[in-house]
Amino acid sequence: MAGNYYFASDFHLGIDARLSSLEREKQIIRWLEKISSDAEEIYFVGDLFDYWFEYQQVVPKGFSRFIGKISELRDQGIPITFFTGNHDMWMFSYFTEEFGIPVLREPVKKEINGKKFIIGHGDGLGPGDHGYKFIKRVFANKLCQWAFARVHPNLGVSIMKYWSNRSRSANREEKAFLGKDKEWLVQYAEETIQHEDIDFFIFGHRHLPIDYTLSNGKSRYINLGDWLEFNSYAKFDGQELKLLFFENAKTVIYPVQEKAST
Repeated sequence: MAGNYYFASDFHLGIDARLSSLEREKQIIRWLEKISSDAEEIYFVGDLFDYWFEYQQVVPKGFSRFIGKISELRDQGIPITFFTGNHDMWMFSYFTEEFGIPVLREPVKKEINGKKFIIGHGDGLGPGDHGYKFIKRVFANKLCQWAFARVHPNLGVSIMKYWSNRSRSANREEKAFLGKDKEWLVQYAEETIQHEDIDFFIFGHRHLPIDYTLSNGKSRYINLGDWLEFNSYAKFDGQELKLLFFENAKTVIYPVQEKAST
């Protein structure tokens, strides 16, 4: 095993939070510079951008430091994988053609050093949330995407920002672990282990750092948290998988653990 595997999600570049979007982007760059020395592979597990749409010849303005850094990491030969989230599901071919980064729209199963993973953003999985699941199907529709591409980028970006803010206001994430009966991704993982042998479920979307051992006593559901508040990420060294924090004293891992800042 040559290096470590890193997982992060929910940067939501484009909106301000505990830090401004620009300050958070610079912080993410510092983190990438830190891990680049031993990164075997990096997975960005959705909602990297708070809004995103690729026109044929245009991508959203901004994020130049982040895009420049991932270009540099790819030039160094570090494999990077993107997953779309509910805020940036309209990624198409730009990152693949420009940087050789695959963009995945659904969870994938992957074996790393003998451990079996399911990795994905997590939106639309598990029971409930039928309204969002319907909207996701609409946004994934090719005709809908074609029609939006006809909108001038100036108006299109404004629409995306409005929709993103509206979605966030309507779906505030609970900043507490709700228990296995109310956590949809826990329920998804529990159902999956009834017929598949999975060691780690790696998801984002929930905006809460979670390390939860499932009912078989072996499989773990890991939620990567976010960089709006927690600056949390996961590292797998081939044997152990840990949730860690970057430049943040708030290091609570739900439901009960606490970790030191690294």
